[in-house]
Amino acid sequence: MNILSIQSWVAYGHVGNASAVFPLQRLGAEVWAIHTVQFSNHTGYGAWRGQVLPPALIGDCVQGIAERGVLPRCDAVLTGYVGDAATGEAILDAVARVKSANPAALWCCDPVIGDVGRGIFVRPGIPEFFRDRALGLADIVTPNQFELEWLTGTTVTTLAEARAAVSVLQDRGPRCVLLTSLRTAETPAGAVDLLAAEEGEAWRVRTPLLPISVNGAGDAIAALFLFHRLRSGSARVALERSAASIHGLLRRTAEAGSRELLTVAAQEEFVAPGEVFASEPL
Repeated sequence: MNILSIQSWVAYGHVGNASAVFPLQRLGAEVWAIHTVQFSNHTGYGAWRGQVLPPALIGDCVQGIAERGVLPRCDAVLTGYVGDAATGEAILDAVARVKSANPAALWCCDPVIGDVGRGIFVRPGIPEFFRDRALGLADIVTPNQFELEWLTGTTVTTLAEARAAVSVLQDRGPRCVLLTSLRTAETPAGAVDLLAAEEGEAWRVRTPLLPISVNGAGDAIAALFLFHRLRSGSARVALERSAASIHGLLRRTAEAGSRELLTVAAQEEFVAPGEVFASEPL
């Protein structure tokens, strides 16, 4: 399995490609990583160094990969944090080149826009890029609850509203949606839901809500979901397996009291999660 991953990179910690690449490799995928930014650390610290990389770099790197004659063997493109709205156009070009070489390739788009409690934390123009350009072309999208609401212009307070918003999203293009975090009136205290939908069906997985707030978990679960969706062909299987792995990763990180995901120390959670969760058809 070969995955082209275009997203951010940090030298310290685990977000963007630094959160997605290693789990994919640990599961056996080859990852061709192209970075949209090179930062010292994630921006949640309030201070960081580095640069948003020029959009032309993406096209140049994709051209170099194409010259190796391997684009027909690319099974999927994974994208996340873009850094600047202009980077979005370069991503669309990269996806088009991959799909031209391999029409069966999937684009899994993690529309990194913001989060509950934080609001929008990306540069102007980026949310609109995801809503107006990316959604219509992506095969899989992996928003959190805040991003689902923003992209669809809806408010999600119940499970029924979540399902309706996911359907709105699917009507705009992506056939498969993973809602990476969901808390509604039906979600018990001390729990968090994940929801996946594809081809008119939907499933929910409920896991314990851990006492932890870290960056990069959304990047990791998007990568894990894509991998298992590619391998199994089933959104339900991908939901169950990615939910188990991300819960194990977060549990290990919480137990250690770490501010950064323990992506390397907890790597067995990617291949053999310590706890599994059955999905419930909706």
